[in-house]
Amino acid sequence: MFIISLSYKKDISEVEKFIDPHIQFLDKYYSEKKFIFSGRKNPRTGGIILARNVNRDSLQEIIKQDPFYQNEIADYEITEVNPTKYDEDFKVFIEK
Repeated sequence: MFIISLSYKKDISEVEKFIDPHIQFLDKYYSEKKFIFSGRKNPRTGGIILARNVNRDSLQEIIKQDPFYQNEIADYEITEVNPTKYDEDFKVFIEK
């Protein structure tokens, strides 16, 4: 499982220009069961994506498809995490 932290490196007005294609990108990987959740940071300096069912190399290839990456809107930090304790309701995301 991976936490992807996006940090905007351009003004919000530039971010907004690519929101719709970014949402389409997200939707593609939700439909493939690779993304669990995504959302904006508060304050709005970037976003977070939680990913599963991928390895680091394939995740890096997925990120290259994000319009935010392609248009140099955000930097990406990838953190791998192995959940060892979690709410019972979260188990569905841990077990395959």
